[in-house]
Amino acid sequence: MITVYSKNNCAFCVQAKNLLTSKDIEFQEIKIDENTDARDFILAEGHRTVPQIYQDGKLLVEGGFNGLRKQSEEFFQQLKG
Repeated sequence: MITVYSKNNCAFCVQAKNLLTSKDIEFQEIKIDENTDARDFILAEGHRTVPQIYQDGKLLVEGGFNGLRKQSEEFFQQLKG
């Protein structure tokens, strides 16, 4: 499962979610400004920005939205399973 760690009023978060949606990739969103455990996890992982995109508990791509948008169509096809 893809997890997008985001926060409210984050344009890059919206863009990342829109990109995943446009590729028909299911994901769950966790807002770190509403979930302190998620915020603590993201900070413990060494991240200081959102979105952070994980798959099965591991970082999927470096660089949030910018890293995601640089991926190939094959990458997105593999995410669909």
